Amino acid sequence: MGQMGHMIGDLISYLDSIKARDPAPRTRWEVLLYPGLWAVGYHRVAHALFKMRLFFLARLVNHISRFLTCIDIHPGAKIGKHLFIAHGFTVIGETAEIGDNVTIYQCVTLGGTNPANGVGGKRHPTLLDNVIVGSGAQILGPITVGVRARVGANAVVTDDVPEGATMVGMKARSTLVAAETWAKDFVPYGTPCSERFDPATQKLEILQCEVETLNKRLAALLEARDAEVKASEASKGAGVGGGKKSA
Repeated sequence: MGQMGHMIGDLISYLDSIKARDPAPRTRWEVLLYPGLWAVGYHRVAHALFKMRLFFLARLVNHISRFLTCIDIHPGAKIGKHLFIAHGFTVIGETAEIGDNVTIYQCVTLGGTNPANGVGGKRHPTLLDNVIVGSGAQILGPITVGVRARVGANAVVTDDVPEGATMVGMKARSTLVAAETWAKDFVPYGTPCSERFDPATQKLEILQCEVETLNKRLAALLEARDAEVKASEASKGAGVGGGKKSA
């Protein structure tokens, strides 16, 4: 009963960790239906078989899991506690390593590269604790994504990511994020959109502001010129009228 109670406690803790990162479920029961949760559960079985060198059985469990969840986790991948895979079509390679409390959104690939010497080894990325990977991101090769790092949607990451960095773009680059954003426990989709803008967007906004300023200055100059023309015409008219009266 003690071991059973411990397992139930771990499951409840896992469900609560997902519920804390996803506002959609109203109860823990809903989280139990998440394909990502089932994919991780199947992987625990497949990984245990893989470590016992029962490779065919491990692959069979992996095949069933992929068919049911649309999430492909190689039996050899090492996964920590409370991994949350939101939605399907995610691929995690054989030598990938994932820490605790990692969040991965849909259509993400933790992909491998061929070793130059032809010898199998570490080919897939390592994600440390509390990493968030946005939808469509591709993290490729034996690189390390640091603690609390964020990988934005559709980013392509091929180099190590520093701790706490936010990576965006293709090829992904690090962007500056305000300290109060970095300190947050969780940022949906790994991209603090409300606090930070893409540099390209900022440049366009700056250009737009400059154009608006120039338009206002031009309008003011035209208005001043028109006023001068009217004043000059009025003075000429007054001069002509005054000359006729004196005659």
